[in-house]
Amino acid sequence: MAALALLPARALLSGAGRALLPARALPAGPGPCPRRGCGEAAALRAAGFSQEQARRLLALQPRLGPEQREAAAAQLLLLGLSAEAALALLERSPALLRLPTERLRERAEELRRLGLDGGRLERAVRRSPQLLHVPRKRLRAAVRLLRERCLFTAEQLREVLGTCPAVLQEEPRTLHHQFQYAYFRMGVQQKEMVKARLFQTPFAELRNRHIFLERRGLYETPHKGQTQISNPKLKDILQLPEEDFLASLAYSTPEEYEVFKKLLAREEEEKEEEDVDALYTEDDDDLDSGGSETARE
Repeated sequence: MAALALLPARALLSGAGRALLPARALPAGPGPCPRRGCGEAAALRAAGFSQEQARRLLALQPRLGPEQREAAAAQLLLLGLSAEAALALLERSPALLRLPTERLRERAEELRRLGLDGGRLERAVRRSPQLLHVPRKRLRAAVRLLRERCLFTAEQLREVLGTCPAVLQEEPRTLHHQFQYAYFRMGVQQKEMVKARLFQTPFAELRNRHIFLERRGLYETPHKGQTQISNPKLKDILQLPEEDFLASLAYSTPEEYEVFKKLLAREEEEKEEEDVDALYTEDDDDLDSGGSETARE
């Protein structure tokens, strides 16, 4: 140690003496951004999303590759959605981010061909983001039913799709059943169905309200287009809140309506049981008949 102390200062700057001096920090060279995802955030901001919107978007499906996320978001912007609307849609249905971009584009083009053109498509997707997942075959089946079996005109169909886009997700049999009930049982024409937005109302609610009015003598199925009373408009039956429906159309109380719905549900259960019993009875008769003929032979 004494020998080390006798070394001149110049010696401390070379050889082993260098290890005794603190190392100088080297300037940082170019490299990846220290914040994870900052490059992706910059790309989203360039597409039109704010910093806060980009942050929220990056929080969705965090394991998703940046190219897929950016492509899906850009495709939604191309549909006419604003950045906030596109983000809200993805927050409600984040699985859209995993949908291949080409399929997303094809679904949008198919919806346009079916009548959801212009702003209708943007509104429909905002209301029912699941439309972008529905297979093309199912979309076409719903439209074909509404045009060919329910006989809506092209303009009426566009209005139905614009106001009730969820019809494209329904099974055709379900749509047809609701249409037939309104057309034959209630005597309502297609034009009035469109104005009333028939397919926005669940079938059970439509049936409950109609039969309740009917049993109170306030609705009558037209015969050859004629009725003995003035039926309320379908639009009022369906779109009025329940409280207003009961007060202004049914002239009843919520308690009476609740009792009626329970009784109607019980009637349906009993009817289903009778139908099943009748079916088994027919099967037994067929077997007995077949057994008798075999015995005679």
